[in-house]
Amino acid sequence: MAKIGKRIRAAREGLDRVKLYGLEEAVELLKSRASAKFDETVEIAMNLGVDPRHADQMVRGVVNLPNGTGRDVRVAVFARGDKADEARAAGADIVGAEDLVEQIQGGTIDFDRAIATPDMMALVGRLGKILGPRGLMPNPRVGTVTPDVTAAVKASKGGAVEFRVEKAGIVHAGVGKVSFGADAIAENIRAFADAVNKAKPSGAKGNYVKRVALTSTMGPGVKVDPSTLAVASA
Repeated sequence: MAKIGKRIRAAREGLDRVKLYGLEEAVELLKSRASAKFDETVEIAMNLGVDPRHADQMVRGVVNLPNGTGRDVRVAVFARGDKADEARAAGADIVGAEDLVEQIQGGTIDFDRAIATPDMMALVGRLGKILGPRGLMPNPRVGTVTPDVTAAVKASKGGAVEFRVEKAGIVHAGVGKVSFGADAIAENIRAFADAVNKAKPSGAKGNYVKRVALTSTMGPGVKVDPSTLAVASA
């Protein structure tokens, strides 16, 4: 425990816990303080001025990060026939129909993202209570219910990140790895923030982006000045 405490203290040294840093400086601070023996994920958390309990204040969307996520995303596709073959050719890790539904109902969920062709949704709908709480339910609004399974699989593998606001009004996501160059991380963050800004719901009033923070898997949080993300704060 003492060793962990020492590492955390070292990571926090020289870091102003109150100051709002510009994005580039925040990224450099994050990279310089990442000390784990693995390639830590860079994560962003945005506190939004919304109450997602109201339908007109829900924030949801998907963004293709220009430099990818740096992680291997396992993709499952619900499809039959030619579309199933198309999904396999595109690189899907798991492809199925009734058999895949039964597998999931049995408790095996070995994927990070699920895609379905429109004709499969009557079948996939049975999994709402299982996949919904995990954020894995295919949804046409974020491009995971589509006849174009090739594009959907490649987007998921290549850096597509789905986001959805949580009860406390927070949106968070992994936006790269600390091994990425600082410019690549900053570009990914700006792309994510821009997508969240464009997803601003009609019911949001006043200050939309309240607070932004970056962190790595094992590192301290760094507060970011929202104006440096090119995100309108009102």
